[in-house]
Amino acid sequence: MRVSNVTVRKRLALVLTVGILIFLIIDLRLGYVQFFMGDWLTDKAKSSWSRNIPFEPKRGEITDRNGVALATNISAPTVWAVPRQIDNPGETAEKLASVLNVKTDTIYNYITKGESIVRINEARKISHEKAKEVRALDLKGVYIGEDSKRHYPYGDYLSHVLGFAGIDNQGLMGLELYYDEELKGEQGSVQFYANAKGQRMDDMADDYQPPVDGLDLKLTIDSRVQTIVERELDIAEAKYNPDGIIAIAMNPNNGEILAMSSRPNFDPANFQTVPAEVYNRNLPIWSTYEPGSTFKIITLAAALEEGKVNLDEDHFHDPGFVEVSGAKIHCWKSGGHGSQSFLEVVQNSCNPGFVELGERLGKEKLYKYVHDFGFGQKTGIDLQGEGKGILFKLDRVGPIEQATTAFGQGVSVTPIQQVAAVSAAVNGGTLYTPYIAKELVNSATGEVVMKKSPVEKRKVISEETSKEIRRALETVVAQGSGKGAFVESYRVGGKTGTAQKAQGGRYLENNHIVSFIGFAPADDPQLVIYVAVDNPKGTVQFGGVVAAPIVGNIMEDSLHALEVEPRKEQVEKELTWLDTPMIEVPDLLGLTKSEIRQMFVNLQIDSSGVGTKVVKQSPSAGVKVKEGSTIRIYLGEE
Repeated sequence: MRVSNVTVRKRLALVLTVGILIFLIIDLRLGYVQFFMGDWLTDKAKSSWSRNIPFEPKRGEITDRNGVALATNISAPTVWAVPRQIDNPGETAEKLASVLNVKTDTIYNYITKGESIVRINEARKISHEKAKEVRALDLKGVYIGEDSKRHYPYGDYLSHVLGFAGIDNQGLMGLELYYDEELKGEQGSVQFYANAKGQRMDDMADDYQPPVDGLDLKLTIDSRVQTIVERELDIAEAKYNPDGIIAIAMNPNNGEILAMSSRPNFDPANFQTVPAEVYNRNLPIWSTYEPGSTFKIITLAAALEEGKVNLDEDHFHDPGFVEVSGAKIHCWKSGGHGSQSFLEVVQNSCNPGFVELGERLGKEKLYKYVHDFGFGQKTGIDLQGEGKGILFKLDRVGPIEQATTAFGQGVSVTPIQQVAAVSAAVNGGTLYTPYIAKELVNSATGEVVMKKSPVEKRKVISEETSKEIRRALETVVAQGSGKGAFVESYRVGGKTGTAQKAQGGRYLENNHIVSFIGFAPADDPQLVIYVAVDNPKGTVQFGGVVAAPIVGNIMEDSLHALEVEPRKEQVEKELTWLDTPMIEVPDLLGLTKSEIRQMFVNLQIDSSGVGTKVVKQSPSAGVKVKEGSTIRIYLGEE
């Protein structure tokens, strides 16, 4: 059958059209792949060829408020291997093992694994000297990755607060754990390319993805105060061999923690060498115990705020005990204090006197102030493991529970609760949330990413009440049970505490937690310090005997370190036979050395300078010092 030319032309046109359409589709697809999917396909191919050697970020540093590094990093390289690039595993294992001081079989097992890249754990975070030896071997398929490990330059200094980081630079305790997300940073890498046989593709350049370092954490801690606290706790530990010691220093006007420490402590870099209960328990925020007489400040504040007592005009007779619901509650002083004003009740820390204040308040009012001052609840400090303490439920508070609560027995509180509460009592009446982290800073740019501000929880008492509390507690230090905390030229207030420890529902004999909480200057508090010593040995277990002098030492040196101006006017200290008499430094300016000698003042003179007359002296005139102290004078010409 003969096909017409018209039909042939139609068929050819159809074939041509279909062919053009097919080629057009292919061209469009190639164009799409080339221009739109090219980068994606290249990246996908590269990812199948690529091998990553991790570069760990530097964990953010932790510093004190003045930039002193408390937790930092030191470079510590890690050895990696790409098994498919190793031609002679036996020889490579032998050479590498000799440098790393590891068994050859152990290295051989690593470098013959069926994985693209392997980390040699026995060569993790090695020294730079050791890494240099590994590089010198020039072993094919063996690489050095940048890594770091946590370093605590001051050892056990601030250990419970800082906590520690693990082998993977992850926070495990303390601030290292609480701020782990902010501190840890993001991993980087060096990426090289290998073919299907694992052989390196030398025609493709390595890619370097730098790690992103963690944020630096600046604390409210002042290392000057912290160092003083650590020193005094070391001295107390050696002197009294206690079961434990706790210390907190805080700015009462904003809640900033300036120092925090406890004993026993540990070296964060070697935390494995101590029992878990040592490093897991930050005692200043974790431990709960009966506060003893330091709690009387709360009862005093409530009674003053409610107008239930006038410290100077109201009087109380203490026969040595008070009877409540048929039970006798004894004063610490056998035979009692006799007739006294309520200011003397505070000075003498008289239990029956505070039972009387509790009765005047009633249980509802008393417990309202106990709760308002923050007891029975966490303070909210930015540290993990904080305790809440234990209070009687109001419906279970009878006359005896009310009486014992009024002088700090039968309730359980934490040290940080006491510091926050007493700060509120003396700062004008505002309860603040304690905090220890001040800022998070981008170390690369210096940008402040997070900055904490003081948090006011509530107004608990008035400024007038707070002023009266400060007055009363200043006399406790100058004339009462807290004389051991007296600091010449600074107005210090405070309260002693001596609490029996309970075990199995019974109080232990001769086993107390003795404490003192102090603040200064009493007319404008800048510092609150709390110290508690658990079962001190070889001494009378009273807060005024053991804890008050420790607080006094910390307070004196800390006030000088913080450059708080001395006060020339302070409540005169009632001297005991142990005290060296104090004398006022005379004005020596303009006098000659011979004129000074004629003054018959029991002071040592240390002179310097060239001249005939005094142009400068230290301490200045009017400051009180102990008899026999040295006064430095500088001679010149007026």
